[in-house]
Amino acid sequence: QVQAVESGGGLVQAGGSLRLSCTVSGLTFDDYTMGWFRQAPGKEREAVACIKWSGGLTYYADSVKGRFTISRDNAKNTAYMQMNSLKPEDTAMYYCAASSIWRSPPYTPDFHYWGQGTQVTVSS
Repeated sequence: QVQAVESGGGLVQAGGSLRLSCTVSGLTFDDYTMGWFRQAPGKEREAVACIKWSGGLTYYADSVKGRFTISRDNAKNTAYMQMNSLKPEDTAMYYCAASSIWRSPPYTPDFHYWGQGTQVTVSS
């Protein structure tokens, strides 16, 4: 059984930083693309950042380029997303997900394994 557990969300003021973590069990972690997605109330889920299994390729949504950095530690079965210069519009539930496919831009239906999400709230 695959489990993905996110942590690191919280309440932060605009301009602040947070680091999200996602630890995965039940699959061969370094065979999978890892992605971070977010969904704000009333909006569709969107891909924020993805990283290929080797870590050599990444994708970022235009809205987070230069502010967010995705990384992974395959020895720890964990993916990370460092979020800097946070804005109120970054407020959302953030989910990590795993896919056996690499596409850029990512295709959400490729991601079969999802975490429960961690809330990020940025106050103005």
